[in-house]
Amino acid sequence: MPDFPRPDLCPACGARNDCTLADPRTADRACWCYGVTIDAAVLQALPPELRDRACLCPRCAQVEAQLQASGPPIP
Repeated sequence: MPDFPRPDLCPACGARNDCTLADPRTADRACWCYGVTIDAAVLQALPPELRDRACLCPRCAQVEAQLQASGPPIP
Protein backbone atom coordinates (compact mmCIF):
# COMPACT_ATOMS: atom_id res chain seq x y z
CA MET A 1 0.00 0.00 0.00
CA PRO A 2 1.45 3.41 -0.91
CA ASP A 3 2.03 6.16 1.61
CA PHE A 4 -1.09 8.16 2.35
CA PRO A 5 -2.52 10.62 1.95
CA ARG A 6 -2.21 10.67 -1.82
CA PRO A 7 -5.20 12.54 -3.23
CA ASP A 8 -5.05 10.61 -6.51
CA LEU A 9 -5.20 7.15 -4.90
CA CYS A 10 -8.01 5.27 -3.22
CA PRO A 11 -7.36 4.97 0.52
CA ALA A 12 -9.00 1.52 0.57
CA CYS A 13 -7.12 -0.29 -2.22
CA GLY A 14 -4.38 2.07 -3.43
CA ALA A 15 -5.66 2.19 -7.03
CA ARG A 16 -6.21 5.44 -8.96
CA ASN A 17 -9.44 7.04 -7.76
CA ASP A 18 -10.03 9.17 -10.90
CA CYS A 19 -10.67 12.23 -8.73
CA THR A 20 -10.77 15.30 -10.98
CA LEU A 21 -10.02 17.55 -8.00
CA ALA A 22 -6.74 15.70 -7.33
CA ASP A 23 -5.43 16.48 -10.83
CA PRO A 24 -4.45 20.12 -11.43
CA ARG A 25 -5.39 19.73 -15.12
CA THR A 26 -9.02 18.89 -14.25
CA ALA A 27 -9.42 20.50 -10.81
CA ASP A 28 -11.97 22.96 -12.23
CA ARG A 29 -14.39 20.09 -13.00
CA ALA A 30 -16.75 18.33 -10.62
CA CYS A 31 -15.56 14.94 -9.44
CA TRP A 32 -17.42 11.77 -10.44
CA CYS A 33 -18.36 11.29 -6.79
CA TYR A 34 -20.60 14.39 -6.86
CA GLY A 35 -23.10 12.50 -9.03
CA VAL A 36 -23.44 9.33 -6.96
CA THR A 37 -24.60 8.25 -3.53
CA ILE A 38 -21.99 6.47 -1.43
CA ASP A 39 -23.35 4.34 1.40
CA ALA A 40 -22.23 5.74 4.76
CA ALA A 41 -21.36 2.18 5.87
CA VAL A 42 -18.70 2.03 3.13
CA LEU A 43 -17.07 5.18 4.47
CA GLN A 44 -17.34 4.02 8.08
CA ALA A 45 -15.58 0.76 7.14
CA LEU A 46 -12.39 2.72 6.44
CA PRO A 47 -9.94 3.03 9.32
CA PRO A 48 -10.38 6.47 10.94
CA GLU A 49 -6.91 7.62 9.85
CA LEU A 50 -7.85 7.11 6.17
CA ARG A 51 -11.25 8.82 6.21
CA ASP A 52 -11.63 12.23 4.56
CA ARG A 53 -8.09 12.09 3.18
CA ALA A 54 -8.73 11.08 -0.45
CA CYS A 55 -11.59 9.88 -2.66
CA LEU A 56 -12.38 6.21 -2.86
CA CYS A 57 -12.21 4.64 -6.31
CA PRO A 58 -15.61 3.80 -7.87
CA ARG A 59 -15.11 0.08 -7.14
CA CYS A 60 -14.38 0.56 -3.44
CA ALA A 61 -17.14 3.18 -3.17
CA GLN A 62 -19.46 0.50 -4.63
CA VAL A 63 -20.95 2.93 -7.15
CA GLU A 64 -19.88 1.45 -10.48
CA ALA A 65 -23.51 0.66 -11.43
CA GLN A 66 -24.56 4.25 -10.64
CA LEU A 67 -21.78 5.61 -12.85
CA GLN A 68 -22.70 3.30 -15.75
CA ALA A 69 -26.34 4.38 -15.49
CA SER A 70 -25.40 8.05 -15.67
CA GLY A 71 -23.36 7.62 -18.85
CA PRO A 72 -19.75 8.40 -19.72
CA PRO A 73 -17.95 11.23 -17.93
CA ILE A 74 -17.67 14.55 -19.69
CA PRO A 75 -14.00 15.14 -20.72
